[in-house]
Amino acid sequence: MYVLQAINNRRSIRKYKDTQVEWDKVGQVLDAARLAPSWKNSQCWRFLVLNSAAKKDALMGAFPEDNPGKKALAQAPVLLVVCADPAESGVENGIEYYIADTAIAFEHICLAAFSLGLGTCWMGWYDEAAIKNVLGIPAGIRVVGVTPLGYPDQEPKQRPRKDLTEIAYFNDWGTTDAD
Repeated sequence: MYVLQAINNRRSIRKYKDTQVEWDKVGQVLDAARLAPSWKNSQCWRFLVLNSAAKKDALMGAFPEDNPGKKALAQAPVLLVVCADPAESGVENGIEYYIADTAIAFEHICLAAFSLGLGTCWMGWYDEAAIKNVLGIPAGIRVVGVTPLGYPDQEPKQRPRKDLTEIAYFNDWGTTDAD
């Protein structure tokens, strides 16, 4: 599968089949994340893979009841908790690069999963302290996001995207004409 094809066709999945994910596929997804670029090659990301029903159930309390992705977490056979160690990254121009580094690795997870026929949904609306507490994540580590991982049981359409003329400028801020 070509990268642009994966980028164009990947969707956030919120319904999953009751089918186990093969461990070699989980490994391929994690390996794709491991290969992501990072600030000064710091590789500050960490991944906690959950397939234990007890651990997954314990995690549910960290998500608000009205979070639309909470059902997906309960359905998916695997959950990935994507974390970072800010002490292994840096700050430049006031930007904490552990967030950017881990976001790139997270997107690698999403694209690799899609290429393997799996679904993901980046979830960021949660109580970080509660997640860290129930999963025993050390104090200095940050939870950047959580995703269900499994076989999709839906085919959502692409959500609207802004036109390039609204977000891309040429040579001068606000100039949308490349000529």
